[in-house]
Amino acid sequence: MSVRTNPALAAGRSMPTRRNTELVMLLFAVLVVMAAQAIVDGTVRGSVGLDVVYYGAGFAGLWLIAHLVVRRFARYADPLILPAVALLNGLGLVLIARLDLAAELDAQSSGEPIPGGDAPLQLAWTLVGLVLFTAVLILIRDHRVLAKYGYTLGAGGLLLLALPAVLPSALSEVNGAKIWIRVAGFSIQPGEFAKIAVLVFFAAYLVAKRDVLSLASRRVLGLELPRGRDLGPVLVVWLASLGVLVFEKDLGSSLLLFGIFVVMLYIATERVSWLAIGLLLFSAGGFVAYQLFSHVRVRVQVWLDPFAYRNEEGFQIVQSLLGLGTGGMFGTGLGSGRPDSLNIYAKTDFIVTTIGEELGLFGLVAVLMLYLTLVERGFRAALLVRDTFGKLLAAGLAFSVALQVFVVVGGVTRLIPLTGLTTPFVSYGGSSLVANFALVALLVRISDAARRPAAPIGAPAPLAEAKTEIVTR
Repeated sequence: MSVRTNPALAAGRSMPTRRNTELVMLLFAVLVVMAAQAIVDGTVRGSVGLDVVYYGAGFAGLWLIAHLVVRRFARYADPLILPAVALLNGLGLVLIARLDLAAELDAQSSGEPIPGGDAPLQLAWTLVGLVLFTAVLILIRDHRVLAKYGYTLGAGGLLLLALPAVLPSALSEVNGAKIWIRVAGFSIQPGEFAKIAVLVFFAAYLVAKRDVLSLASRRVLGLELPRGRDLGPVLVVWLASLGVLVFEKDLGSSLLLFGIFVVMLYIATERVSWLAIGLLLFSAGGFVAYQLFSHVRVRVQVWLDPFAYRNEEGFQIVQSLLGLGTGGMFGTGLGSGRPDSLNIYAKTDFIVTTIGEELGLFGLVAVLMLYLTLVERGFRAALLVRDTFGKLLAAGLAFSVALQVFVVVGGVTRLIPLTGLTTPFVSYGGSSLVANFALVALLVRISDAARRPAAPIGAPAPLAEAKTEIVTR
């Protein structure tokens, strides 16, 4: 019989915090962002002014504060999570500022009033997001505390998710989707915050019920099927996701909600049968929605043949394909394309197209690699953390980012029907940005617990804090 323990967590062995590595990577991210902004200014304005230095100093200051917070409150956290997010956020700010410049030049040439830029507001939302990031790390010193409030957070998340559906369209509907709350000129998308609350509930529920959900009743075609009575939770989440699709016309959130639950269920039980059941329910729900609801049918028809609807519902996806084709392999260069003239949603739903046009396929792949780094580090934390709740929560948070990026990129490239989700940390929008900073804070907290050294030999921890070891024969 042999005992396998994580060597990095072995008792009595010191573990480097890697905070200096994080600081160096953050400085590298700041330099990349400053260089990108300088290229945009030089291309669009014809000169590079001191604004780039001021902008870079402000951006660096924000992330330096975030680094100091992590150094103080999560000193063993993964050193690559924060730099990956900083670089994604910085590139998003540069692209939004680049589109602001294009709108400013167009207004000047046509003699119209110069519109207000969105980049300063996005930078303000970044500040708000980092404040929330700091608050989460300070208030939640142990991620396991969240398990005690799993059902409360789940109920609150579902309430936030359903709230826009019951509000009048004047207060909740934008571009056909009822996913907003708009009051006195202020708007918020509660579903972005509901996603995190529901994820905590999923993790807490699956930890409590994993043994029951792992039971099999019969074996069919090589799959061990669960008992019929255990299908209840899956059917409830399936109906909830269909409710989001039907009443809020939000295909993206519906897909995200159901997909995350099924994958977390698979991770908790390690039964492929749950994935098969999830795919069957997803297919059945999609077929019923296509037959009964016109907005779903239109999305699918536009996906199958967007050029047949190029002057109507398919206009945006056709323009997206044209922008990606214009960029080719290496792109037109930052500031040299015209994403603003091709797509009116170049800052939001189609910012991936903006990246593809100006940075090309290589640049787009580089951005996707940043997301891959973030997701991989989230799964690494899930593998290393010692409690089951932390494993499920970290895996769910990481997978939610991966699924959202897949749905966004798949939609704008016509791999799957367009859903209208935002690109995490890059797209313009306060709700998504702030909520995703809270998500990253939870990942940082769990990675800190995963990499933190165990208690030294000779100083046994209390039974409630005892570490789990995997024993193999």
